Amino acid sequence: MSNLRYFDAAAAKKPAPLPKVAVHTEFLRTGRINRNQQMWSAEEKRYLTHQDVAVRTGRKLEAAATVTHGRINGFHRSIRFPKLFFHRTLADSPHLGYCHVTAAHTKFAQFDDVRWSFYIANFFSDIGDDEHFFEKIKLGYSRMYFAVATEVDADAGKLTVNRAIHENGLLFRTRDPKEALKNVLLLGARNEQLRKIINSL
Repeated sequence: MSNLRYFDAAAAKKPAPLPKVAVHTEFLRTGRINRNQQMWSAEEKRYLTHQDVAVRTGRKLEAAATVTHGRINGFHRSIRFPKLFFHRTLADSPHLGYCHVTAAHTKFAQFDDVRWSFYIANFFSDIGDDEHFFEKIKLGYSRMYFAVATEVDADAGKLTVNRAIHENGLLFRTRDPKEALKNVLLLGARNEQLRKIINSL
């Protein structure tokens, strides 16, 4: 996919049609040739660099993350999540990317303290291993909302996916924003009574 080229569709506007002039008739009438007249299509595409596309993708992802974070924190005053935004785009396809929205701790199944992170991606895929985290990317305009369990890798000094929890570290994955909201709220609920209310939605 590294040979993808992107162009700015908004910049390619149709020019006003020029009056048709027969060049030979104009020359016979005036004795001059109008060299300013365009002899090619003015509908030229302005191609974007991969960096330009990545910047635009990042802005869209962070705008979606802002709206999603507001909806999550607007549900109940006892459920509050920090705003921790950062985004990444895929190296060979900068129009595809994902954005980190928030992170927290929760009690999950038989685990007492699980650190997790919630993301939005502008594509849908399977979750693979650390080397190829996104596998079988399905092109289209669907979004993917997902949360993964994380742990601190002391050797590398960074957060990694804790694959010992749930299905290879994946806590949930969905295309449905309402289902994603419900799952994040369940992860952030402090007590069983609040979980019952969220489950009843």
